[in-house]
Amino acid sequence: MFQHATLHTETHQEIPFEFNPAELTITKGATWQASTARGTNAPTLRFEGGQSGTLSMSITIDATASGTSVTDETDKLLGLVRIDRSVRGDDRQRQSGRPPWVELHWGRLHAPFRAVVERLQIRYTYFSATGVPLRAKVDLTLKQYDDETVRPRQNPTSYTPSPHTVHHLLPGESLDRVAARYYGDPTRWRLIATASGVDDPLAVAAGTPLVIPEVPVSHRVG
Repeated sequence: MFQHATLHTETHQEIPFEFNPAELTITKGATWQASTARGTNAPTLRFEGGQSGTLSMSITIDATASGTSVTDETDKLLGLVRIDRSVRGDDRQRQSGRPPWVELHWGRLHAPFRAVVERLQIRYTYFSATGVPLRAKVDLTLKQYDDETVRPRQNPTSYTPSPHTVHHLLPGESLDRVAARYYGDPTRWRLIATASGVDDPLAVAAGTPLVIPEVPVSHRVG
C-alpha cells in the first residue's frame, strides 16, 4: 500500500508530502577532545558528547491538477520556522517563543530523532497564465532537537520541564550561575540539577547539557 511521507508536528498537525522524497540524507557526528601526548604518534581522544544530527531531503509539491495555489501547502512548511504561541513552554515575558518540533514518519521508516526545521528553501517553478504558483521544489533540513533516549526526570507536583530550554555548561560555569542567568536567583540551582539528573553539582563537566525547567507557578516572582 502506497504511503506518503508525513511530518508530524508538536502541535498535532500532519503535513503529508504528495510526492515522497527520492532520497534522505542523515548526518550525525560526535565531538572528541584531543589531549597532548608527548612522544606518541597520536593523541588520546576524550569523548565530549554527540552533535545534533541532521536529516536533509528535497521534495516536489504540485497543484497543477487542482489549479489551486501551491502556497496552500508551502505555507504549512513556512509555519515550521515561525514562532508558534501554542507550543508548550511559551512565555512572552521570558521571550521563550519558538517554532514547533517535528518528526518524520514514512511507513516503517521514522526519523531517528525529533527535530526542528533548520533550513527551508522553496523554489516556485511553474505558474498559471494568471501568475498563480502551481509547482514548487522544496529543500528541507531538519536538525536534531533533543535526545529521545535520555529524558529528564519529571515530578508533576513540583515543576514541568520546559522542552525548549537546554543550556550547555560553559568552562568555569557553575549551576548557581546558570540558575542566576535563567531565574535571576542562584539558589534555584537544585531545580536544574534535579531536572538534568545531576547528583554532584561540583562535578559537572563543561559541555554537559542542562535542562532548565519552568519555575513552579506558586514560586514565581512578580
